[in-house]
Amino acid sequence: MTEPQLVSPFVLEYAYKRSLGPVLSRFFTALRDGRIQGVATADGRVLMPPTEYDPQTGDDVGEPVDVGPEGVITTWTWVPEPAPEDPLDHAFAWALILLDGADTALLHGVDAPLDRLTTGARVRPRWRAERLGHISDIEAFEVIP
Repeated sequence: MTEPQLVSPFVLEYAYKRSLGPVLSRFFTALRDGRIQGVATADGRVLMPPTEYDPQTGDDVGEPVDVGPEGVITTWTWVPEPAPEDPLDHAFAWALILLDGADTALLHGVDAPLDRLTTGARVRPRWRAERLGHISDIEAFEVIP
């Protein structure tokens, strides 16, 4: 006899607002202006997305650093049926993208057919025509032919 399964809905959300601070304010302002910026650490690494402190040492970070806009897919997963909150309304991939000049990868959507997706594929951002200073200013990344 099979025991009945207990199922409970779960929604992960952050139902609060926070001030961005200087590091993330620069990051989102750069996105609005069609640029992507990471941040330098004391040992010369470039973090993307930028953080307000070095996660390895806890030290404050340094100056902003322009990265990309192109990069490579380091890993990805296919989404055949997107959810309403996903960035695209058709099949796409979530990917970790190591932008040129960065030492850590950015998670973002890649708009490409499944047969064009590979680890190591080069990608570039597709910018929205109207940008507001939000991560969705990059509509998606596209595989470079």
